[in-house]
Amino acid sequence: MGLMKLFARPSPLPVTKGDRESERQQMLASLFVMAWVVEARDPYTGGHLWRVSRYAALLCERVGIERAQCERIVIGAFLHDLGKVGIPDAVLRKPGALTEDEYAVVKTHPEVGARMLAAHPLADLAREAVLLHHETPDGQGYPRGLRGAEIPLAARIVGLCDAFDAMTSTRPYRASMPIGRALEAIERQLGRQFDESLGRHMFALDAQGLLDHIAGHSDDGIPLQACMNCGPTLVVRREQQAGETLFCRSCGGGYRLEEGHDGSLVKAVPTHTRGTAADLEPEVDEALIQRFVGDSAQRALAATPHPGPTAAM
Repeated sequence: MGLMKLFARPSPLPVTKGDRESERQQMLASLFVMAWVVEARDPYTGGHLWRVSRYAALLCERVGIERAQCERIVIGAFLHDLGKVGIPDAVLRKPGALTEDEYAVVKTHPEVGARMLAAHPLADLAREAVLLHHETPDGQGYPRGLRGAEIPLAARIVGLCDAFDAMTSTRPYRASMPIGRALEAIERQLGRQFDESLGRHMFALDAQGLLDHIAGHSDDGIPLQACMNCGPTLVVRREQQAGETLFCRSCGGGYRLEEGHDGSLVKAVPTHTRGTAADLEPEVDEALIQRFVGDSAQRALAATPHPGPTAAM
């Protein structure tokens, strides 16, 4: 499915039930594309939305949340950072501590994301996660300063998974934490920054070894590759083959994918070239998005009221 189809407006002609479901899936895919493009602005967050979504899915299953609600939370996890489109690059990609004014700009992103969703027919799937994922049990979060159970479950799950992925991912100003160290940091903040019960479930997932194949990856079985200058900023798509090239969107350095003895792509080898403007243009991973829609959409959409026949994106 091309991007033009992903963003296609609903047909004004009468449609069948099957057509309506296909239309709703296209609407959902359009939101995922928007979120992916926002993420692509920062090369150090490659795969963040996929990872937060996968952690959220595991946590939902561990807690015993019914499947349709789980799928809605997973969708919210993928869309939670939509509002970062409103943060200037100088702030979003700053390689050091933010000033008070810069942090105030960052703190606007949940409300910006909620406003972006407001007129969308499927806004209810993700509104809570997008608007409230930075609320904390002690009431010191933002934008509303909600406390404890006032924070919807979706926001509590996405907030925990978001923070865990931030800690276990490399940034321009620090290296990633090992999983164990990140969980220790979370444990110290249970009941304050993080929901205590959900945190305990996260520890249980780690004890089962279920977090290892997500941390440091951008898709199932696809680890991030390291740029020799910038660190793990190279996102490899599942469909890419040995011999293909990719470029670091932080420094522009070129790399060639090499195949391992078992036929898997094992590393990106520097070519000592630099990408052109076209090479560095973000390319939406449509295959990943379509897999995500296929995995999550059916149950979540079934539990969501249909928009009216004249609803538009």
